[in-house]
Amino acid sequence: MALHEGAADDRRLTVSPFIGAADPLGSMELAPPVHRLAQGPVPADSAYQLIHDELMLDGNAKLNLATFVTTSMEAQATRLMTECLDKNMIDKDEYPQTAELERRCVAILADLWHAPDPSSSIGCSTTGSSEACMLAGLALKRRWMARNAERYAAGARPNLVMGVNVQVCWEKFCTFWEVEARTAPMEGERYHLGAEQAVSLCDEDTIGVVAILGSTFDGSYEPVAEICAALDGLQDRTGLDVPVHVDGASGGMVAPFLDPDLPWDFRLPRVSSINTSGHKYGLVYPGVGWALWRDKEALPEELVFRVNYLGGEMPTFALNFSRPGAEVIAQYYTFLRLGHDGFRAVQQASRDVALYLSGAVEALGCFRLLTRGDELPVFAFTTTGDVPFDVFDVSRRLRERGWQVPAYSFPANRTDLAVLRVVCRNGFSRDLADLLLADLTRLLPELRSQPGPLKDLGVPARTAFHH
Repeated sequence: MALHEGAADDRRLTVSPFIGAADPLGSMELAPPVHRLAQGPVPADSAYQLIHDELMLDGNAKLNLATFVTTSMEAQATRLMTECLDKNMIDKDEYPQTAELERRCVAILADLWHAPDPSSSIGCSTTGSSEACMLAGLALKRRWMARNAERYAAGARPNLVMGVNVQVCWEKFCTFWEVEARTAPMEGERYHLGAEQAVSLCDEDTIGVVAILGSTFDGSYEPVAEICAALDGLQDRTGLDVPVHVDGASGGMVAPFLDPDLPWDFRLPRVSSINTSGHKYGLVYPGVGWALWRDKEALPEELVFRVNYLGGEMPTFALNFSRPGAEVIAQYYTFLRLGHDGFRAVQQASRDVALYLSGAVEALGCFRLLTRGDELPVFAFTTTGDVPFDVFDVSRRLRERGWQVPAYSFPANRTDLAVLRVVCRNGFSRDLADLLLADLTRLLPELRSQPGPLKDLGVPARTAFHH
């Protein structure tokens, strides 16, 4: 969110006099304001250079181990995206082949996630997993409302069951659409939702249970099959039929290739919908996500709108209307380019780096691993109790070398636990992992010489958490 710093702010931008081959004097005199429009236009080369120079202050994407989002693609994919920057994904009549590529991507995901009949599965692209989760949550709520019309009219409030580790989009969903968020806290060494906790929070007003395939807090998979089995037992005992949505923002594009025998998807009859982020381990630049439902029954028809002012009647059920088609085309490029074996190789390389790096971090002797990167290529670790520094000190010092390794505290009931998390993505190589280890090893003697954690000495801790 950009904040206006006030009309009195008259800061100006200046550019090198050598920008602009024909008129160096003009560039020397150029100083457009920052927070209001200049009176006249700026030469294109000068505008580019001004913004380019400021963006140099951003972090290096290759060293960003906080984000799950793809930071590099092949030149051919970038070229395709550039050629499609003007295509509006919603205008399917004007861009029918872009719409066709979207349909192919949905079919590919339906097949990958073992839909009973991929030809009848229904799904769509979104701007990311957050929008996809909103759509899935709406479908769950409307299905519950249809089954409980009288109770809802009488004031019954629907609820959604999930772990406290869910991405913030689920909290937004519950707030925006007036659903009670029932969150199971962490406990001991359990850092995500378990089957027992899920069932204990369900009642006749539960619209569904959200299971996370790959927690952003530590990279672990939630036990989707166990949760479904426990809900089967609940139905046998009480008659309550509670559907499951799998938030596979990251794991939905990892598990099919590295854990093919793990039942988490539409192979489980209780799973009614799944989402994933194409721009995470789907290997596409932001932002594109995907939402799929088991069949048409799982997506109430009332949520599908039909528009006819773009050249023909077209169904739409995304929250956004106009949005770029370039990322959808890039997703299809990635599917076409890699195939099953290519995706397996890319994701396995990321997991191999995560396992190597987590093992090396543990071997340093002053860190304790929570996870190792053997599910998502992500691992979390904390400091041992006998060192005079904490995870925030480590994150701060690594940032001095350009590494972005987030440090953050866990939620209820483990607010006593603070960790560092490393996300290994495509492009984070073994060589880069060794460079990170070298920098970390070099810093440890200085960290060990501290009298105590800096936050105990009055220095505010820098916290960061990137989904």
